[in-house]
Amino acid sequence: MKISDIRKEYSSKILEINKVEKSPIEQFKRWMTEALEAQVMEPNAMNLATIGLDNRPSSRIVLLKGIDQGFVFFTNYESKKGQELIETPFASLTFFWPEMERQVRIEGRTEKISESESDEYFLSRPTESQIGAWTSPQSQEIPSRLFLEERRKHFEDKFNEKPLQRPPHWGGFRLLADRLEFWQGRPGRLHDRIKYQLRDGQWNIARLAP
Repeated sequence: MKISDIRKEYSSKILEINKVEKSPIEQFKRWMTEALEAQVMEPNAMNLATIGLDNRPSSRIVLLKGIDQGFVFFTNYESKKGQELIETPFASLTFFWPEMERQVRIEGRTEKISESESDEYFLSRPTESQIGAWTSPQSQEIPSRLFLEERRKHFEDKFNEKPLQRPPHWGGFRLLADRLEFWQGRPGRLHDRIKYQLRDGQWNIARLAP
């Protein structure tokens, strides 16, 4: 089979503009709850797209870890994405839930969350993940896998003698959205697309052509 021959018809649900929440955050929470109830694989996995230091787009899959006034995720601040977000604090997120024939696109400004929020989440992680945050010089070239294993052993020994703390180079970002789009697959490629756009502090809701 050729890639160009792959087809899938979407027909499981509809998205009506007069039935969406007035707040896109509440609409996202509704869809996330439905994804969790449907046992979608990795429902909090999202594509994070940033602007590179060379002005080229860069993207990767990360995990959403919180929803408040924005969308919260965690990383090494010295990693490629961390440095890109510090240099150019704008990004986009994309969620794709194929089991539900749904996609959500989110765009906005990013900011570091508070140190206390980062501490709280870090200490809730499994010990192996905490050690991993200390071990990995994320995005840097390394000589071998053995290099990582030796660093992990070093930090395991170090924190056997004192309590684990969050590395200063590791923490959270929050994306404060000003544009969101909810996409629901429909037959014949005539999909439902509902856009929320923040204008003068108010959310404008509109339907887009598929």
